[in-house]
Amino acid sequence: MSTISAPPLPTMAAAPDGARRANATGALLRHSTFLTARAVRTLLRQPAYLAITLVQPVIWLLLFGQLFRNVVRIPGFTAASGSYLEFITPGVIVMTALFSSGWAGTVYIEDMDRGVMDRLLASPVRRGAMIVGTLAYQSLTTTVQTLIVFGIAYASGARFDGGAVGVLVTVLAACLISVVIASFSNAIALLVRQQEALIGISQFIVLPLQFLSSSIMDTRVSPAWVRHVARYNPVDWATTAARSALSGHAEWGAILPRLGFLLALAVAMGRLATRAFRSYQRSL
Repeated sequence: MSTISAPPLPTMAAAPDGARRANATGALLRHSTFLTARAVRTLLRQPAYLAITLVQPVIWLLLFGQLFRNVVRIPGFTAASGSYLEFITPGVIVMTALFSSGWAGTVYIEDMDRGVMDRLLASPVRRGAMIVGTLAYQSLTTTVQTLIVFGIAYASGARFDGGAVGVLVTVLAACLISVVIASFSNAIALLVRQQEALIGISQFIVLPLQFLSSSIMDTRVSPAWVRHVARYNPVDWATTAARSALSGHAEWGAILPRLGFLLALAVAMGRLATRAFRSYQRSL
């Protein structure tokens, strides 16, 4: 008499895998929260750092805003931008995020020099959490800086018809470009492991990204090759999306694709930074 064996229940086989994935996700969130809080505590012990990072954008906003206020009269300059102060404000916000995040990798180098990085890598802390924690901290810093710059611009007379939605889009765009550049800075730090080399590479990348965009000048009055390069420049994506959202006639057909490109680039750069840990560990 033959017997028929029952097929295995898929839920029983999948349960261990599901539990492992849930545990891994929970561990990633816990470790990321811990490392973010660690970075925030470090910032709170040195609040002067946040003030110093705002000196340069205040100079750009107030000095450039007055020095170049008549450039809006140049034929071809976008008439929808209002005053030059209103035009440059989203550019200054994006540039602040750009320069601040370009130094993100210096924290990794300091951890390497003090032996903290080796202890973290030898601990159960997930590699992804080490990246997510840094990027979450950078996003928090960028959000605070963005709101401060908005406050200074408003006190100086700038007005934005986009309202709260425009401010939220600007914060999102600034955070995304911050994540992109901070991930790149972290990856370079793990590869070169020298602060001087990191600073040199960051400046080599950051400065062209700034000036080959519409951050401080409308690219429609720039040479044709600058306009062409700006189309592929993530800094210009962030600036254009923020400026359009802050205007009274936001073009969502231009805003949403640029934010999508920034998000995709942020994910790609985050993966690159996570993979850079392998190269660092192999070199030990």
